Amino acid sequence: MRKIYRRFLFGVMALAAVSCDSLLDINENPNEATSSSPQQVLPNALTVTAANVVSYNDYGSFITGYIVNAGGFGGWDTEFTYGYTTADYTNLWANTYDNLTDYQYVEDASKGSGELAYYNAIAKIMKAYNFQMLVDTYGNVPYTRALQGAASLTPTYDTGEAIYQDLIVKLDSAVMLINNSPNANSVGASSDVMFGGDMDEWERFANTIKLRLLVRASMRPGSTVPAWVTTGFSTFTASTPFLTDDAIVNPGYTASAGKQNPQWNTYHSTAAGANAAAGRSRIPSRFIFSFYNGTKLLDEGRGEAIYRNFPSTPVNQLGINDDSAPTAPTGSIAWYTGEGEGLDAENTTGIFKGRTMGQPLMLAAESYFLQAEAITRGFLVGNAKATFESGITASFRYLYKDVNGVVTGNPTADAAAYIAANPTSHLVNFDLADTQAKRVEAIITQKYIALNFIHGHEAWNEFRRTGYPSISGTGATSTFASVGSTSPRADRLPTRILYPNSEYSLNPNNAPSGINQFTTRIFWDAE
Repeated sequence: MRKIYRRFLFGVMALAAVSCDSLLDINENPNEATSSSPQQVLPNALTVTAANVVSYNDYGSFITGYIVNAGGFGGWDTEFTYGYTTADYTNLWANTYDNLTDYQYVEDASKGSGELAYYNAIAKIMKAYNFQMLVDTYGNVPYTRALQGAASLTPTYDTGEAIYQDLIVKLDSAVMLINNSPNANSVGASSDVMFGGDMDEWERFANTIKLRLLVRASMRPGSTVPAWVTTGFSTFTASTPFLTDDAIVNPGYTASAGKQNPQWNTYHSTAAGANAAAGRSRIPSRFIFSFYNGTKLLDEGRGEAIYRNFPSTPVNQLGINDDSAPTAPTGSIAWYTGEGEGLDAENTTGIFKGRTMGQPLMLAAESYFLQAEAITRGFLVGNAKATFESGITASFRYLYKDVNGVVTGNPTADAAAYIAANPTSHLVNFDLADTQAKRVEAIITQKYIALNFIHGHEAWNEFRRTGYPSISGTGATSTFASVGSTSPRADRLPTRILYPNSEYSLNPNNAPSGINQFTTRIFWDAE
């Protein structure tokens, strides 16, 4: 179905990464369709978003210390030095804009139709989800003039802050459609491969994305919170629903070539059983591992769920690639564990649950930690401690889910045991966080732990916004910065990646100039 609107994108715009008009009648092959419908396009769009998130996770996980190079592998170059070029990570830009054309088609095709109102709402929500990823990665991006096909082949750029503001408007509009469309047809499970047509869950998802936008924008450099952020928070009430379960896409992943879960396929093994190269070359950093093995915190429950042979899992520091760098264990990737071992363990727990596992777009843990921070900062009313602890429990619950989404073990009891095992740390025991700064540090650090190699890009966004988890010095458990860093910053980290070379080739009059990966920041980056 994607051929309908990809022809124009690749034939006319190549890698410009702006939208095409999916309804152009340029297909003269009588054996192929020339039109589609929101019901047909939506499931594939959601599936593509899930696959794209795996790429964002990989990008963010390298920078924020979830994964580092294993010994014996070469070709890291810019991952070690942060000397990014416009040829690095170009798939993030191109694939996200390509995916956005799908949602634009769904929105356009359902506009004004009372029967298709829910499809219109979902398209708006998913456009907000994707555009936020673009803004958080690049800053200013094409928005107002993007996704217009031939009418705007070289779109101008909007500021990240202006896009954030409009995304909130779009999310509010989507929620209004969900709650005020009495004639809307239900969305079938075959079309909605994330929530199975449950529009209450879509409302929760929309509100949680909005909360993420507002919390992140509230940290914009300056002495006061922007008025539009304060206004946005004021629309939340005590009854506003947020996600309480993980938002997971599963179109029916199967253990066959091209159809298994994209994270498993990338890092674990192919459908034929061949060990994935990406998994063999990546192992945990000493920094992230220190939050499990007792160096910083003791977390045996999640450590055993995530890491193979915990606590004896091979670890490294980014950039060390000599004979002292450990290699991944023979026969499997370093962080894979669970009830079984090796390539045949296809129903287990942890991060890699099996070939047919769903792919999360947002964890319930993140939802709770966003709420806890908003309460701590005075933007929402509620119990910050209880919400914080709910976030920890939700993290255990996701990791304890098996390939079919069934929760095993006792995440509530194990979360309580985790808190009890770290009695003197304010990063775990919220009562010990006796200042707002300590409470925010605890929340963001626990979010960092919960997002470990699931959504590395979100952890990287939060670190840039808040500076947490705290890093200092150059020791392997003190910082996740590469030992080969060329960054002049005190933390020896970058601030961003660069716009893709396709923009400078095909949209040169609008692509921002003078962008530097060490000095150019996203609008909400407070440092």
